[in-house]
Amino acid sequence: MQEAYQILYNITLAIMGFFLLACLVRAIIGPRIADRLIAINMMSTMIIIIICILTFLLNEGYLVDVAIIYAMLGFLAVVLLTKICMGVYREKNHREEGKRDA
Repeated sequence: MQEAYQILYNITLAIMGFFLLACLVRAIIGPRIADRLIAINMMSTMIIIIICILTFLLNEGYLVDVAIIYAMLGFLAVVLLTKICMGVYREKNHREEGKRDA
């Protein structure tokens, strides 16, 4: 029974690795900033899932704590990137309004 679970975990890790690579490609070639932000957020979530699967596979409880910390850091990173992108967007609109008024 343990061997069946290990095979299932390994297959799941391989599939998640493929999905992680696909999200990385979307983050690099994404035509819009929103696509890139969503891809980065999705990559963060998938890495948390991979860490949780490794917790069961390796039978190490401390990896759950690592996953929780990574979830907090991933959330803060996405919020920070969104804040930066919104500031760039507002600055761009402010410049365009200045050109129209002149």
